[in-house]
Amino acid sequence: MSRFGGAGFFCGSFMQSVGQVTPQSRHFAEPLPLQSGASLRDYTLVYETYGTLNAARSNAVLVCHALNASHHVAGTYAGVEKSEGWWDNLVGPGKPLDTDRFFVIGVNNLGSCFGSTGPMHLNPDTGRPYGADFPVVTVEDWVDAQARLFDALGIEQLAAVIGGSLGGMQALGWSLRHPDRLRHCIAVATAPNLSAQNIAFNEVARRAIVTDPDFHGGHYHAHGVVPKRGLRVARMIGHITYLSDDAMETKFGRLTRNGGDAGAERPLRYAYSTQDIEFEIESYLRYQGDKFSDYFDANTYLLITRALDYFDPARAFGGDLTAAFAPARCQFQLVSFTTDWRFSPARSREIVKALLDNRHRVSYAEIEAPHGHDAFLLDDARYHALMRACFDNIARGLS
Repeated sequence: MSRFGGAGFFCGSFMQSVGQVTPQSRHFAEPLPLQSGASLRDYTLVYETYGTLNAARSNAVLVCHALNASHHVAGTYAGVEKSEGWWDNLVGPGKPLDTDRFFVIGVNNLGSCFGSTGPMHLNPDTGRPYGADFPVVTVEDWVDAQARLFDALGIEQLAAVIGGSLGGMQALGWSLRHPDRLRHCIAVATAPNLSAQNIAFNEVARRAIVTDPDFHGGHYHAHGVVPKRGLRVARMIGHITYLSDDAMETKFGRLTRNGGDAGAERPLRYAYSTQDIEFEIESYLRYQGDKFSDYFDANTYLLITRALDYFDPARAFGGDLTAAFAPARCQFQLVSFTTDWRFSPARSREIVKALLDNRHRVSYAEIEAPHGHDAFLLDDARYHALMRACFDNIARGLS
């Protein structure tokens, strides 16, 4: 185990981007059995690849995405401004996950609103959009769907599976459901299951959506509307949990929109209405909520947060996480961040203990970072140095 302290950031501008990329898709006619007992037939997975698959087909790395991300991990889209992939600072030529050495794949999860079959697509049984009728999906279902994609691509074993947050849960799921199909599991800022507090945050966000008058039981598209008010509130709740108290205080403090400090000795300009925006943090949250409601689907939000809630590999073993991880065969790298209170370091340590109890190979790094849960997406020199060393080690084992 290791702990990284001190401040350190860097700009990756000297490293190259993978450049312009184009999504691909793969259709599957064979039904996919789901954990719920239902099945999904006639579905499509959208994905992107970066780098080149080697002759031995041994250098493939799967990147699993979190709640509001997608298959677009790195690079840009032609003619689209500000279209960098969500992990573009980590993936690319010369970057920690070096596409000169690895064939990197990002897959959009089923139920998403970014291309793979989801609630916005037509239900083959009715000819109408699934809406609220889209079946419940779990982390395990996503992992099984991804495994089918790799079957189709002719990739029998992955060099590594990596993900942060919900993506980290998928990486862990791979090590349990398909233990012989990956050599390394890299799980960042994740947990073996959600705490009651985390489930509570998800439920409040879901209630904001389903109580929006424009929700219409999840069939809002049939009414020509979108429950944007609920989506805005859901996103605002989420953003509060992704940031640490220190990060929020440093960035916003008690600054008001006129540039002053509400705690300073000056006449306070009170809002004319309780609905007016007075503080900068209010402005930030409303901006994030507005932006999110323009591109994300409400039913997708409900599905993905439920998948988060349901992930619990120890449940089938009476809560025994050590027993749950017994089938794993790969080498593990766990990473947490000190100020991440939503997926705290203590949760990563639970996983590490279960792996050590099974005598599995595991490394653990706890990084002192002020940013909270969002740290896994940011340019922290210590974190990226760790990722670089991890993938350097994986590259040395390639055939």
